[in-house]
Amino acid sequence: MSRVWKETSILNQGVFTVSVASKSRLVYLSGKMVPESEAKISIFDSAVMLGDCVTESTRTFAHQPFRLDDHINRLYRSLKVARIDVGHSAEELTQITSDVLEANLHAQRPEDDCWIVHNISRGILKHGPSAAQRNSATVMIFTNHMDLRGWARYYTEGCHAVTSMSRAIPAQSLDARIKNRSRLAYTMADAEARLVDPDAQCVILDVHGNVSENKGGNICVVTDGELKTPTTENSLAGISRQTVLELAAELGIPVRECRLQMYDLYTADEVFFTSTPYCIMPATRFNGLPVADGQVGTITKRLLAAWSQRVGVDITAQAQRQLDEEQGTCS
Repeated sequence: MSRVWKETSILNQGVFTVSVASKSRLVYLSGKMVPESEAKISIFDSAVMLGDCVTESTRTFAHQPFRLDDHINRLYRSLKVARIDVGHSAEELTQITSDVLEANLHAQRPEDDCWIVHNISRGILKHGPSAAQRNSATVMIFTNHMDLRGWARYYTEGCHAVTSMSRAIPAQSLDARIKNRSRLAYTMADAEARLVDPDAQCVILDVHGNVSENKGGNICVVTDGELKTPTTENSLAGISRQTVLELAAELGIPVRECRLQMYDLYTADEVFFTSTPYCIMPATRFNGLPVADGQVGTITKRLLAAWSQRVGVDITAQAQRQLDEEQGTCS
């Protein structure tokens, strides 16, 4: 029989209590820590009814959250613009997040890492003339195993970047800096790119034909030794994107935030994506044509090595180890 334990965490907003089997993964749900099998929300929640939900995804390295404060700060900026009252200060939510991570470390192997996901909706919808009434927010925080197998080969082979038919939602309609769970537009763009290549990683353009972003990440190119990335006027202000810009500065690589078009990707020396799970994903083809010589570029490799050094984890090796285990080729 599983050992049962209790834990109480005192916050300014009150007390939540845990009473679960020790091997269960725990989820924080609006003031309670519950086993994931019991983590349920109403079908009338605004997240379900409207996709009305802001989000953040952080990852760990060696079980330590990477740039959690930056993710929390961005979350609170999204909440402010979306006019959602989470009911906690940033400091309180950070402490709750740490509690959730600590409570689930038993589910992680020493060599693996996890996601830390925040989903915060406006709460239960009330019938009436406005869906944006003042409700109690639904606060969902959970961890999940960081499965890197799908990205492992891209570190050495590079992926195929393909433009979608759909365009990014204009900032005049929904600012890309609000990280939200209304992902239908991104999902459709990704599906369109995969009509060209089932393994494609999508490149989404804005309504003016400028490069915007990927379904879950930012896009960078290297041309004549200079790293260039779209401005945040039409793309998410990514934490991973910011990390790459910082690493480039440390390595003496010139950086420019500017508008990019497909021509710039076709003619680049290197192209790569940035996102929380994989950090840097090289692209060695763009719309069927090789990027430069079709190999992962030198600057991309330098940035990936610098990131691995910063976090004390070999990012490429971690993903490859998981893939080798799946294929039964680990020594």
